[in-house]
Amino acid sequence: MTADAVGAVEIGGALARLRRATGLPVAFGGLVESGRPQIRISELSGTTTAALHSLAVTSGSGLGGKAVALARPCAVADYSSSRQISHEYDVPVAAEGIRSVLAVPVVVRRRVRGVLYGALRSARPLGDRTLGAAVAAARDVEQALVVRDEAQGLLAAVRPEPAGTGRGAPWEQVREAHAALRALASRITDPGLQAELLAACGLLTATPRAGGVTLAPRELDVLSWVAAGSTNAAVAERLGLRPETVKGYLRSAMRKLGAHTRGEAVTAARRAGLLP
Repeated sequence: MTADAVGAVEIGGALARLRRATGLPVAFGGLVESGRPQIRISELSGTTTAALHSLAVTSGSGLGGKAVALARPCAVADYSSSRQISHEYDVPVAAEGIRSVLAVPVVVRRRVRGVLYGALRSARPLGDRTLGAAVAAARDVEQALVVRDEAQGLLAAVRPEPAGTGRGAPWEQVREAHAALRALASRITDPGLQAELLAACGLLTATPRAGGVTLAPRELDVLSWVAAGSTNAAVAERLGLRPETVKGYLRSAMRKLGAHTRGEAVTAARRAGLLP
């Protein structure tokens, strides 16, 4: 799944949550197009026409373009008569019959990656509660994009070089990437993206032997960071666990692997194809 596809899925989910939380009749949004200073509206929720579908909103133009240019939420109580925005998109907005509109940018590492809109079909102010819900929905999308970006960076760092180059990621780097990918997978709620990240982890390990040892996901998370050289305290910080909990998972993994030390557990897990 590409980063854009992940973003579109997350935006669609965020729009549905926004409408449930606020009762807004209409919500829509999209991502910044690669290499272009504009948003392409791709996700619609509650619309009754196709007027807004695939609309390209240029940075600085209209309400969404203003939110992109300023990198902050913007709202108008009556779109068609507002003097706070330019009016390049009055025709599709009027065709959908929306009046009061808010736009919240999706910002990742100081770069606007998309915009979420919420709208009413009547001209009245949108309150702080509605704006807060829209901001929270945008933060959900931002988190998903951050996770995806981090995963892509980790995979790129350990991707094998073409044959004959004599280069490749050192094993220490592969092991750190494996542990980091597992940690990322545990932070996200999208089952498709989580499965994709765990599948990527599998590409960095040998094929597990049939009938071999099976570790619980958290046991493997802990052992992955131990294999990368982390202390129990560092593992706890990375995984958001208590140090005592980390020790418990590590003891359980050692018992299953028939190991008496951390080093023996890591070696046994590698032999079993559980770790790179």
